Amino acid sequence: KLNLAGPSVNVQCACSTSMVSTLLGAASLTSYQCDLVLAGGATIEIPEKKGYLYQEGGMDSAGGHCRPFDAGADGTVFSRGAGVVLLKRLADAIADGDTIHAVILDGAINNDGSGKVGFTAPSVNGQVEVGIEAFERVGVKPESVSFVEAHGTATALGDPVEVASLSQVFSRETDRKQFCAIGSVKGNIGHTDVAAGAASLIK
Repeated sequence: KLNLAGPSVNVQCACSTSMVSTLLGAASLTSYQCDLVLAGGATIEIPEKKGYLYQEGGMDSAGGHCRPFDAGADGTVFSRGAGVVLLKRLADAIADGDTIHAVILDGAINNDGSGKVGFTAPSVNGQVEVGIEAFERVGVKPESVSFVEAHGTATALGDPVEVASLSQVFSRETDRKQFCAIGSVKGNIGHTDVAAGAASLIK
């Protein structure tokens, strides 16, 4: 419909799908494979109404609420959603008079390999490594970051791993405490699966 003629890539890496799509799209821009990128994801589930059986320690919330990084967190709530961002090289966006909502400096992607318990269970070491790499690629100091939009699923396994990982990444560069807030859009809209990264970025 839009007559786009650049690379068209279908990415599927579970919850990180739309964020990885964004970074791959940014790489296409910086390598001049294209001049603009539409990156994102969509989750549509059928049937629209369905339930689940709560299992202690599992991913699903006991009470049907997603409370990331909260003492009352007991799991996530899966939802439907779609999110798309349009990316351009900054100089082109300025020259074209575009409304610029944010500037992506760079990012990093990795995988835990055999260091994780399961496919959806990240390891602290893997997240620390990708966090360090991201800061090195971007060229900014952790002290200059005032907010981190996290994955934040409100699960007993995921949230502590994220906090521990971020703490290690930040403490490598600074001894300062409590200068960076943390949050997750999932507390508002639930876990939109492959659209989760796009939802976080748009927030």
